[in-house]
Amino acid sequence: MQDPVFSLRDAAVGHLSAGRTAQAVTAYRTLLDVTPGLPDDWFNLAYLQRQLRDFPAALAAYDRALALGAQGAEEIHLNRSVILAEDLRREADAMAELKRALAIAPRFLPALVNLGNLHEQRGERVQAQARYEQALAVDPGHALALSRLANLRRFDSPADPLIQRLRQALGVRGRHPAEHADLAFALGKALDDAGSHDDAFAAYAHANRAARFSQGRTPLRYDRDAHERLVDTLIRQSLQPVPPSRPDESVAPAPAVFICGMFRSGSTLLEQILGSHPGVRPGGEIDLLPSLAHRHLLPRLAEPDRPLPAELVAQLRREYRDGVAMRFPGAARLTDKRPDNFLFVGLIKQLFPDAKILHTRRAVLDNCLSVFFLHLGPSMAYSLDLEDIAHWYRQYRRLMAHWKSLYGDDIHDVDYDALVADPRPHIAAALEHLGLTWDEACLNFHASTASVATPSNWQVRQPLYQRSSGRWRHYERHLGGLRAALGPLANDAEGGLPR
Repeated sequence: MQDPVFSLRDAAVGHLSAGRTAQAVTAYRTLLDVTPGLPDDWFNLAYLQRQLRDFPAALAAYDRALALGAQGAEEIHLNRSVILAEDLRREADAMAELKRALAIAPRFLPALVNLGNLHEQRGERVQAQARYEQALAVDPGHALALSRLANLRRFDSPADPLIQRLRQALGVRGRHPAEHADLAFALGKALDDAGSHDDAFAAYAHANRAARFSQGRTPLRYDRDAHERLVDTLIRQSLQPVPPSRPDESVAPAPAVFICGMFRSGSTLLEQILGSHPGVRPGGEIDLLPSLAHRHLLPRLAEPDRPLPAELVAQLRREYRDGVAMRFPGAARLTDKRPDNFLFVGLIKQLFPDAKILHTRRAVLDNCLSVFFLHLGPSMAYSLDLEDIAHWYRQYRRLMAHWKSLYGDDIHDVDYDALVADPRPHIAAALEHLGLTWDEACLNFHASTASVATPSNWQVRQPLYQRSSGRWRHYERHLGGLRAALGPLANDAEGGLPR
């Protein structure tokens, strides 16, 4: 007869292998109630608990694996650091975990690179460079370390030695497409800095082609028809009556100000400015709302004529509040700067009827080109092709026009190009929208020590500049397809909505 412990472990591993996360957690807990377990059992439980967003439990399970003498302890410290940094926003604790990992394995590349990235987010350029150089001393061709090193500074000449290192690294055979993408995006950025615009565009085009295959042999593809149907359904669903609150439930004010718009439209800059105000705490790109939408809203959109039940609305409201409180305890006024939350403005207003929304916008060609120049990741396949970006942009404009027709008084536009040209009146207007008075610290935003975990990190740590406005003119010869796909919108210099 098989040992019951082995049976329990087999069941847990079976659920894990099949991707049945909740069942696997239950099975591992049952196993560990019966026996203290092996380190791998606690490691697997921690991995699953993070997937279920039970972050404190995941940290505790990793601790138990360490206490039981798990092999590869440096990897456990790395995993703990990711939870602390990305999920709980405890950057100092995350750095401590990475240093513990490196004390065990000084040449552990993921810890070196992640520590460099955390230094970057904190604006610590010298320390970040040192960590990336350490990683490159271990592996001179490490794609991510080399590409991050290139992002730390501006380039004055295409003959810069680091540009040559990027070119050489791109010539190495057998690299994974994701590595090609990292290197080519960095090369494009460096050549753009140096004014070699045609070569920069070629590098960015190469980067996007490589990124299309970053997840395997099946290329990433943006489904235009599916996205149009999603926008149609979001509009229809938002026109349904909002269920009344339960008698025993009072709807408290929204715990955050929502900043949204296209990626690369100035949202990080706006948050950095507002976060310099003593009455605002910057929250960065919080993943709570997209997670709630994907788990609860989007699966119900097959029946858009049926409103969300009041009980579900109350549950999602609590989940958002609890998630914010766990990450940012004691924050009185928080910014939730997730650009693509523009998809879920209807959900925001159902959860928090008094929510204030700041909508960042930018000249259309600059905005679309900047998206093409950014490695957004596999979930945003539209960013890999200029004409797909144009399609996404047109749908964004359509959806934002709808939201403004419903909630116009609560949505305030902040135009990037106008902001950098004449900051004071536009900052004052955004503060007034939030019910805040003027504070001179908002003009000194670049001195802030707040952590910034977006690609705009280094841009927002310097005084306002206008060199990104009109940037598309350097690339005009490459933008025929984009212009055609945008149609009349291509001539919109502000990127706003019709007034």
